[in-house]
Amino acid sequence: MKLIIVESPTKAKTISKFISKDYQVESSFGHIRDLPKSEMGIDIENDFRPKYIIPLKSRKTVANLKALAKKAEKIILASDEDREGEAIAWHLAEALGLGNSKSKTSKNIPTERIVFHEITKPAILEAMENPRQINNHLVDAQQARRVLDRLVGYELSPFLWKKVARGLSAGRVQSVAVRLIVEREREIEKFNPEEYWSVSALLSRTKEKESQFETRLNKINGKTVEKLQIKNKAGADEILSALEGADYFAAEIVKKEGTKNPPRPFTTSTLQQTANRWLGFSAKQTMTLAQKLYETGLITYMRTDSVNLSEKFLADAGAYLKSTLGEQYALKTPNRYKTKSKGAQEAHEAIRPTEAADDPESLKDKLESGQYRLYKLIWQRSIASQMPSAKVDATTIDVDAKKDGRADYQFRATGQVIKFDGYLKIYPEKSAEVELPEVKKGEKLDLMDLKSEAHSTKPPGRYSDAGLVKVLEKHGIGRPSTYAPTIATIEARNYALRDENKKLKPTDIAFVVNDLLVAHFPNIVDFQFTAKMEDNLDEIAEGKEKWQPVIKEFYLPFHENLEKKQAELKKSDIIPEEKTEEVCEKCGSPMIIKTGRWGKYLACSNFPECKNIKSLPKTLGGQADPEAEEKLKALKEKYKGEVCEKCGSDMIIKNGRFGPFLACSGYPKCKNIKNIAENNSSTGIKCPVCGEGEIVMKRSRRGPFYACNRYPDCKTSFSAKPTGEKCPDCGSLLLEAKDGGVRCSAKGCGYKK
Repeated sequence: MKLIIVESPTKAKTISKFISKDYQVESSFGHIRDLPKSEMGIDIENDFRPKYIIPLKSRKTVANLKALAKKAEKIILASDEDREGEAIAWHLAEALGLGNSKSKTSKNIPTERIVFHEITKPAILEAMENPRQINNHLVDAQQARRVLDRLVGYELSPFLWKKVARGLSAGRVQSVAVRLIVEREREIEKFNPEEYWSVSALLSRTKEKESQFETRLNKINGKTVEKLQIKNKAGADEILSALEGADYFAAEIVKKEGTKNPPRPFTTSTLQQTANRWLGFSAKQTMTLAQKLYETGLITYMRTDSVNLSEKFLADAGAYLKSTLGEQYALKTPNRYKTKSKGAQEAHEAIRPTEAADDPESLKDKLESGQYRLYKLIWQRSIASQMPSAKVDATTIDVDAKKDGRADYQFRATGQVIKFDGYLKIYPEKSAEVELPEVKKGEKLDLMDLKSEAHSTKPPGRYSDAGLVKVLEKHGIGRPSTYAPTIATIEARNYALRDENKKLKPTDIAFVVNDLLVAHFPNIVDFQFTAKMEDNLDEIAEGKEKWQPVIKEFYLPFHENLEKKQAELKKSDIIPEEKTEEVCEKCGSPMIIKTGRWGKYLACSNFPECKNIKSLPKTLGGQADPEAEEKLKALKEKYKGEVCEKCGSDMIIKNGRFGPFLACSGYPKCKNIKNIAENNSSTGIKCPVCGEGEIVMKRSRRGPFYACNRYPDCKTSFSAKPTGEKCPDCGSLLLEAKDGGVRCSAKGCGYKK
């Protein structure tokens, strides 16, 4: 028996279809070794040597793999081809005692490392014919990142706990991302809108509606009208008055044939950005779905900076286009794209379907909704990249408004019509067509309407997932595999919430932590410093640098500064307490405003003798939110007379960080609290146990959880949000994991990806 080890059960299942029965394919369920959670696990004095352990959840897997390894005549490590995958292979070799590892468990068994960019039979067979050794440079780069992040997290996070609030965290990429979100919010807060006006004329050739077209004032006395030039209504009215009785003549008609070139194939970054804009997917959701598509063999590897496409795919795409759309939609010579991204190193090909002929409609019944939509986007983009440019006829009509023999005012209309759709037939980018009538130079036009309109400049928008990924990539911060987990961590740590448009809005604590880091740990949140560290990791991966000196150069000044700030800074200096006119109803002392991990709250100034705390009303622009107050008032009325089932006291409505809830008025003697129906959030997932109820989000003292809405008749509950998909190993519901992946809800299953 020959043993192949991969990271994922789904991947193992797919590969098993392509190889002979002489091979047994097993999954390691991701990393089988990691740094301990209970301690830093880095021997700083001994050249930053990491202390790896086998976590409890992985011990059964490791024991199983060791037993299989002893029986195997050959072991093939087939984890992903990026740094993370290389590190998984190395950890497997170390844990199982393979190859050059220090352990002697299975040392004499021939061990090979194979990599492939797609899970297809030709790719797997080719990889098995061309094995290689574990690339220690890639392992060192991944290890350096892990050690670096552990040093920052385990030293800076406790500092934040002590000086700011418990439960906070900091990290190289995470803290820079929070800085971007906070600085954008401050731009929005400081923004002063400016009023400006536009003047437009609706013109027509024959007074027939079909020939009407809109024009905008473009020039006054031969000078172009700037966007903010007409500052108020008085200025606009002056222009309208000057135009009374004017005649309109077509002064210039310019027609040009333009082209719209097809897009480049997807990289990880552009896939996340486009899926966010087109489909509304978060970065985390996109990568989870892409992982599933990759592991089932439908797309190529989804963590990549490359835009290269294989020669086979280029040929297959051309053949598909000729047979389905015709010669005019195929290229004589394929489009070949070169990677421009700085530090591109994760893989050798763009994200594409493994087979060009597998159009989305043929797979629709086999895929879940989210998978289908993402696959369709990837397929469209890949095929479109091999199609001809779209041809566009662009027309500009300049119109002179003449009065008393002078043409002091000129209007302009622009239009475009798609002459040949080209790649747009497959990849329908938004491209509004505006068709203008055929107008001759010098032709007199009829004025149908002349009007002015007020406008106001808009502040910059908050970051969407797409916008944040784009700016992180622009600054060279992070790499393809880090974008989704970074955004997920920011949300999990309550540094940002989603607004009504699903944009990232910083919380109160985000401002506090960011300002602290900017003032006292500038390197941690410096764009250039963080990007330079990414370059260093790339050089380690290429074998140009040793990882220990890179870590040492960062750590020694960082640690020295941290110790200095530990002694210098006081919590009251970082978050000054705000006095209020509120009085504590328990002891009569003044109430003060404090800031914690979950935002601002009222606390008794007589702490620790009195530990009374209360939630602040939700605010909007510094003022009380009338809608929130009205909702709270309605809830108090609705639940008036509710009795605590534990002690018989009245239940009262309180407002917590997760919204309103019922609490016993006998607190602290009775600590009973109850969730209210208004806070339950539907997931649309049927309860897998009773089959009648629905899984909804509920909230408790420990935070949100998910449970059947038929409680207490059905007591099914989950600690994290179900995805709706079932575990490929045991059939239980899969849950969203903190790292951006998914895990099985069943105890003892261990499935994770």
